Amino acid sequence: MWDRQVPELSRHWRVLRFDMPGHGGAPAHPGHSVGELAARVLATLDDAGVQRFGYAGCSLGGAIGAELALRNPHRVASLALIATSPRFGTADEWRQRGVIIRTNGLDPIARTSPERWFTPGFAAAQPAITDWAVQMVRTTDPGCYIAACEALAAFDIRAELGSIGVPTLVLVGSEDQVTGQGEARTLVAGIPDARLAVVPGASHLAPVEQPGAVTDLLVRHFSSAWQAAPDLGATGQHAIAAPPVKPVLAPPPAAPATASTAVAQPEATAARPDAYATGIKVRREVLGDAHVDRALAGADEFSGDFQDLVTRFAWGEVWSRPGLDRRTRSCVTLTALVAGGHQEELAFHVRAALRNGLTPAEIKEVLLQAAVYCGVPAANTAFRVAQAVIREETTPQE
Repeated sequence: MWDRQVPELSRHWRVLRFDMPGHGGAPAHPGHSVGELAARVLATLDDAGVQRFGYAGCSLGGAIGAELALRNPHRVASLALIATSPRFGTADEWRQRGVIIRTNGLDPIARTSPERWFTPGFAAAQPAITDWAVQMVRTTDPGCYIAACEALAAFDIRAELGSIGVPTLVLVGSEDQVTGQGEARTLVAGIPDARLAVVPGASHLAPVEQPGAVTDLLVRHFSSAWQAAPDLGATGQHAIAAPPVKPVLAPPPAAPATASTAVAQPEATAARPDAYATGIKVRREVLGDAHVDRALAGADEFSGDFQDLVTRFAWGEVWSRPGLDRRTRSCVTLTALVAGGHQEELAFHVRAALRNGLTPAEIKEVLLQAAVYCGVPAANTAFRVAQAVIREETTPQE
């Protein structure tokens, strides 16, 4: 997607482009958070001998750039955030997309990509580019695509924007319906040294739809930013173009495990994490923000302590234990709810099981097993409840 920018950018700087894991045939080593993807970028730059660099990224690529500027301010000289947001929709929306992919594959999302990424006139006039966009998504490794959804579900830097301390260009297409001008203005309002550029006649993938305008803006931005930082020297001037949310692809850097697992181990004397904080995080990840918000909003003086107990002990103590993964815990929970005849809770946890990675076929097997040990009438009701939830959750969104 950066082919039209590279000739001009490379006249001024050394340009490196990277691709996302599992996209377009690259090795499928999923990155489950924006921080992990940013660490892989740094590892790649280290291998290339690049210390200080400018960064341009579109959508998820922009989120990676913002993460780099926040966590490694000494490395980033200048930043361009294209079609980017400090928070991309809601966590529920991205986890829902993961459920749809597990059930229906990537084809439904691939077919609707052009209408999200391009203006209608451009899509109609450029069938080859439209087909490129569809094939780019269709050939992505599903596990890596779902991991990218998980990364976006957890990404939220709204409270940290003031800590981005580098000159930043925020660029948005005037017709972008994915990350529009509202999100762009939030970035500009929060980042101390940021300016806004709106590209007329462009939607989400502005570098593809309006390449000339985007190239001019990038050259002007990076040139002025580096002029303001003369200590970089000629050898320190590097620009990097990063991929969009559904990017072209690239292999992970050398030694990806080192880059993605740099987490300090807690000392033996470290304080035990607060069970409520852990519980509310796990509860939201499994059941979804909307469900948890409704439960907490409905709590009053009479039921508030019960909600606190559920959060602390069910979610903070049991669901967060390392002995079983969430898929297995969902299998156990579904079976227990069938045995107890808890139909309302069963509906919630069928939805949670899909979010935790169980496919409809695997949920069916759990309920068939439950029919043997919990009784056919109980399983009959369970199948009816689960069928309704699965139809709702796995219907592709147009």
